[in-house]
Amino acid sequence: MLEIPLQLGEALSPDYFEGAMLSINFLKGVIGLAIAVIAYRGYRRNASRPMLYLSLGFVLVLGAPFVLYVVALAIVALLSLPPIAEMGVVVTAELSQVLGLLIIVYALRL
Repeated sequence: MLEIPLQLGEALSPDYFEGAMLSINFLKGVIGLAIAVIAYRGYRRNASRPMLYLSLGFVLVLGAPFVLYVVALAIVALLSLPPIAEMGVVVTAELSQVLGLLIIVYALRL
């Protein structure tokens, strides 16, 4: 009979988890920026202001947090800054997402 581990935490290394999360965040960033580019092209083609706001919203929801995490957290790690700097990056990324969602709602209401 096969032995199945009761806890998957023992079977999976934290390195695999971090790598998977980084890959997923990268994919979210690329897809979000692709949607933003498509929406911006729609704005340019049709001169539709809601498409411009939609594009900006997707940049703020998916593109900006990824750039913040990658760039800022790399700087925090390289400069050995205190954990408060890392919390600032996380709060800024979350605020960017909230602002982006509000802009998307505004674009859909126009």
